Amino acid sequence: MTETHGARLRILDAAEQLFAERGFDATPTSSIAKLAAVPKGLLFYYFPAKADLLRALVVERLDLGPIDANTLIEPGNPVRALLNLAGRLSELQDDSAVLRVIIWREQRTHPEVRAKLHEHRGQVQAVVERVLRGSMLRPIAARALHAAAVAWVAILTIRPLADHKDAATDGAPDLHALAELICAGLDSSALA
Repeated sequence: MTETHGARLRILDAAEQLFAERGFDATPTSSIAKLAAVPKGLLFYYFPAKADLLRALVVERLDLGPIDANTLIEPGNPVRALLNLAGRLSELQDDSAVLRVIIWREQRTHPEVRAKLHEHRGQVQAVVERVLRGSMLRPIAARALHAAAVAWVAILTIRPLADHKDAATDGAPDLHALAELICAGLDSSALA
């Protein structure tokens, strides 16, 4: 990694940390530069406006990359398949405050964040549909499959996914029971 690339990465890391702690509007660029150990001018070289920093974080760090749905499929056990997917998403998002905190806070005031979140949900819904289709033993109507995927993504995004790990202790949704409910609905809508 070149020093130039290293400085840009440090700036993004610092911005992520401070935006998560304080919020976008309450974080001055001088604090980001100080935490990243770079001159403020270098910060503006890479990111001419503070909004460019937020945009870069969302675009670069919200990307899940490819998720292999085949490794999550459980033939005959769609409940386990949904839980496999929830666990995989949690693993992918564990190290990043972008999805856990920043995006949830900033989506209401920054259209580009809201748009990226919408795109992210669409990507996750497509994976949910593939996982459910592969796990159900009978064919499911496309409309029902899509509705189940939308519902599962809505459940997972009630709040940042990393918080679901402590569900038993803090009143978070019972993912297993919700997965059972969704799959029971799918069973009743299976094509004959």
